[in-house]
Amino acid sequence: MNMGIVKRLAGVAGIAAALVVAGAGPAFAATGTVHTDSGAPLTVRSSPSATAGAIGTIADGTAVTITCQTNGSTVDGKYGTSDIWDKVGDGYISDAYVYTGSDGRVAPDCDGSTLTCSTAGTGNPKTCAQAVAYAKTRIHTTNIDSYNGWCDRINAQNYGWSASGSQTAYIHWTQIPASFKHPGDYQVPAGGLAYFKSSGAGHTMISIGDGKFLSNDINGPGTYTETTIAQIKSKWGQTYVGWAQPWFKINH
Repeated sequence: MNMGIVKRLAGVAGIAAALVVAGAGPAFAATGTVHTDSGAPLTVRSSPSATAGAIGTIADGTAVTITCQTNGSTVDGKYGTSDIWDKVGDGYISDAYVYTGSDGRVAPDCDGSTLTCSTAGTGNPKTCAQAVAYAKTRIHTTNIDSYNGWCDRINAQNYGWSASGSQTAYIHWTQIPASFKHPGDYQVPAGGLAYFKSSGAGHTMISIGDGKFLSNDINGPGTYTETTIAQIKSKWGQTYVGWAQPWFKINH
């Protein structure tokens, strides 16, 4: 995260409040204060993305309780640039507009979406769990030609196909029926496929859960390694467009 302004002072008293559940390990919530550039209210989003639907607002200067935090779309705000989003009530607000007393995370990771990966209606030879398990067996750090530039085909192979049936990753995204897509949603379940757009072919990769993905090329040409949405965005300058259930043109 590139913070343009030092917004938080380490060790600010009272920022993190510990919530301990009897018989379980400690879970930490945090407090913060909303500060916008103009004094206007801050929009609360349905998911950690600036393009997600608005579900409410929080007035400038309001103290909030942050139950968890996650990464999402990058926002330029009062306190610089951040891709951290704070879960407040039933929605999310950009951490770029929240004073929390720390430059990093102050609350636990959000559990993510209640949505799960499903192959219903796709005709895929493999289930989501089988595809993830197979993808993990393919991890390697050497340059293999069949992985270099073939992100969409790799996803299809994970699900038991020889190819995706689409010309590029981004074209694939545009071909997926709306009922299978979750635009702007960063909470990708294991087996779900994340998509990006760029001036070229775009990119796609498979989620293995907990905000982690397997992608070709990101850590070297022809490799297949673990990564995140944030790394794809920062290293390649691609724009995240959302995730989809494993729907492939080859079967439709």
